[in-house]
Amino acid sequence: MNLFTSSSSSSSSSSSSKPNFTLFTASQNSNSKAPSKHLFKVPYKTHHHHSLSIPQCSSHQTTQALVESPSDARPTKDFDAGVEEEEDEDDALVVRRPVKEVSDDDSGELGVNSSAVIDASLNEFAKKMPIFEPERMESTAGEKPLKVNLDLALYKAKILTRNFRYEEAQETLEKCINCWPEDGRAYVALGKILSKQSRTVEARAVYAKGCQATQGENPYIWQCWAVLENKIGNIGKARELFDAATVADKKHIAAWHGWAVLELKQGNIKKARHLLAKGLKFGGGNEYVYQTLALLEARATRYEQARNLFRQATKCNPKSCASWLSWAQMEMQQENNFAARKLFEKAVQASPKNRFAWHVWGVFEANIDNIDKARKLLKIGHALNPRDPVLLQSLGLLEYKYSTANVARSLFRKASVIDPRHQPVWIAWGWMEWKEGNISTAREYYQQALAINSTTESAARCLQAWGVLEQRVGNLSAARRLFRSSLNINSQSYVTWMTWAQLEDDQGNSVRAEEIRNLYFQQRTEVVDDASWVMGFLDIIDPALDSIKRLFNLEQNSYNKEPSRYNPGVNENAIDDEESVSPSSGSYAGNDLESVVNGFDLDKFMREVLSLDPEKLDVFLEAPPSPRTIKSTRRVFRSGNKKAATLLPQTNI
Repeated sequence: MNLFTSSSSSSSSSSSSKPNFTLFTASQNSNSKAPSKHLFKVPYKTHHHHSLSIPQCSSHQTTQALVESPSDARPTKDFDAGVEEEEDEDDALVVRRPVKEVSDDDSGELGVNSSAVIDASLNEFAKKMPIFEPERMESTAGEKPLKVNLDLALYKAKILTRNFRYEEAQETLEKCINCWPEDGRAYVALGKILSKQSRTVEARAVYAKGCQATQGENPYIWQCWAVLENKIGNIGKARELFDAATVADKKHIAAWHGWAVLELKQGNIKKARHLLAKGLKFGGGNEYVYQTLALLEARATRYEQARNLFRQATKCNPKSCASWLSWAQMEMQQENNFAARKLFEKAVQASPKNRFAWHVWGVFEANIDNIDKARKLLKIGHALNPRDPVLLQSLGLLEYKYSTANVARSLFRKASVIDPRHQPVWIAWGWMEWKEGNISTAREYYQQALAINSTTESAARCLQAWGVLEQRVGNLSAARRLFRSSLNINSQSYVTWMTWAQLEDDQGNSVRAEEIRNLYFQQRTEVVDDASWVMGFLDIIDPALDSIKRLFNLEQNSYNKEPSRYNPGVNENAIDDEESVSPSSGSYAGNDLESVVNGFDLDKFMREVLSLDPEKLDVFLEAPPSPRTIKSTRRVFRSGNKKAATLLPQTNI
């Protein structure tokens, strides 16, 4: 349906024909006043000098048109006067009602065919109504489509974007901007589409145009522009834009939260807390802000304060799966396994098809050696989300550890078909092949992962894993280059620094090993936090009103953590568990355990809520994978020289 062009159709002389039009417009025809749908009166019969059947009328205007009609069957003058007098006395709008057709007996009594009179009258009436003539509306200068067309067009663009038809969506949104330049929604939607296609310059131009058109009063445009600048690394510009968003609307909670997240990633904890407090003060309770504050408290080992904030988050939105998951992970880190499991149960009840919930719960059960339940949970997640490669990746690693390599290999292959550009799948598959002794195959898969993108943290993991492989097979110079490349991407990785130092120790270079350890402590980003903000802050906490549906991964990745503090069981020389859990399983948030019901029956929940048979989960694994049809806008370097270039970066280490 084209929302901006009117289909050419002429008015039919028959009353049963329906005009074809696709655009609602406000007519500005000075010659005729378009009657409202509420102006139609209920036809009736009167008995003056003669008994007559009155054709349907819509208003005083249409009554007058019927009076001037050349038809022989005209109402009497007395009746016309009565109608006009009645309309003068009562200007109230009368609801139009259907009228029973005049029977043949009545028409015979009147001596005239009443249906012919009605047809002729409606024909004259239709000629005066612009809504029946789309071509007239298209050509009329100065006319503007009604606002309903904007809503329909935005919805159409949303559907097109969801189906990855970006060009059509862009064309629709550009028409929206031309017709309604003062509405900020079209700018936001178009900017996001351009950002998804990595067309940063064009997206920035759209946001700038939108801010100018809305006179800087639309906080959503400012916020989206700030997110774009933050994504490409323009931190200073992003701060200015977040500030502009909060000035445009101090109640815009997403701007406060986005700005706080930016400061958190920069290590400015106190500034982030201040911004989150302002968000709660001006925007009211919000589970996303409470969740972020709770995660900060958990990182600072103030667990009771974190639980209180998690309670606030889940009171804001009991259906927030992210909040339940975050609380569950905090309890899991504290080895409160019973509480963590109950919170995972609440998470899947809040969002039964949420892939994060099933994935993180499955990993939790695997970590405490409930292998059968872990396998079952990951299979349920895959059955509900058959195009998610992360679930298959974790299931493949689980099957490799507790089953056979062939089973794991088939799962990795299926995951790589579903999403060939998912780096952790190739890294995990390469790690498994290395453990199986297939060194050349492992190198091939590591190269495949780096060809996708050589600048992400997943790429840093891949380089570190590849370095360990080369170290084990005796290629020490290649291992050193790979470790340098990994640290150029992520200099905060404790595992990579210590693995490299251990390599030097093993070779008898104790002085060089000590230098590497010192370099780590010198360049490490030290995050300093304090508890002074707690005094007085909890007094302004407001119970929740709003909800934000996006998940936020705040917890630092275990790849960067020191084993002595965060993960005592990590072997510095190996990456056995580094890729076993995708970054998708990061941190989430939770609620009060007192409200958690006991006796959760997973099989019953599967049958009644998920419509799944617990005995037939393997059927979904045996089904052929359906690859994604997304065309990536990023260039994949396939040249062997360009692949090799990633191994020899310039470094000062």
